[in-house]
Amino acid sequence: MKIIAIDSSGLVASVAIVEDDILIGEYNVQYKKTHSQTLLPMLDELKRMVELDLGTVDAIALAKGPGSFTGLRIGSATAKGLGLAMQVPLLEIPTLDGLACNLYGTDKLVCPIMDARRNQVYTGVYEFERMEQPDRNEGNMPLHYRLKTIVDQCAVPIEEIAAKCNELGGEVIFLGDGVPVFAARLSQLLTVPYSFAPAHMNRQRAAAFAMLAFTYLKEGKCVAAKDHAPEYLRLSQAEREKKEKEQG
Repeated sequence: MKIIAIDSSGLVASVAIVEDDILIGEYNVQYKKTHSQTLLPMLDELKRMVELDLGTVDAIALAKGPGSFTGLRIGSATAKGLGLAMQVPLLEIPTLDGLACNLYGTDKLVCPIMDARRNQVYTGVYEFERMEQPDRNEGNMPLHYRLKTIVDQCAVPIEEIAAKCNELGGEVIFLGDGVPVFAARLSQLLTVPYSFAPAHMNRQRAAAFAMLAFTYLKEGKCVAAKDHAPEYLRLSQAEREKKEKEQG
């Protein structure tokens, strides 16, 4: 199976082409230009570099949210356009799930945090559950890991997710664009051991979303391109201001 994965939910624009267990190519950019300027040119360049035949692609995976409202809309429009043109389904991956998969196999708790403004973060808490998988060729039982959700993705104040991590009691690895924003505050709030993921693991990567997408595809968790809609988790600033004005 072959999947194109895209993500534009945060500061990074990312596209990847993955076939089964092989990452054929990945292109990540986090530098100034908006995703509307970068996402399709990045995908076109990657397609050209790896000589991708679009007719061999089985599905399009994307970050369905939460995240930047503008970024999610750009990713959604791109994925829907590709899905309709190529007549393939979409695989909607929760943004925080995909971000957590950067730390595949860790025995620590994983807490992605994305800056949601207004002193809030988009976040969740995850762990990797050890599984055994039969190896038909060797007869032994190699390990693999399944992402397990402990706290569903949500939009909450940083104090609330820090308190939840303290309650869970295990060592936590934080990652995401919320880390530089809230690192100092976390140092004040946390009573459990914690660390921050290094640069090559701390932002969204389309390849990590593709990892989850293969499981989704095998389980039939796909949608028609025309039926996809982003998941924002909360109202946009314009909608909040309108609601506050109406209530006032």
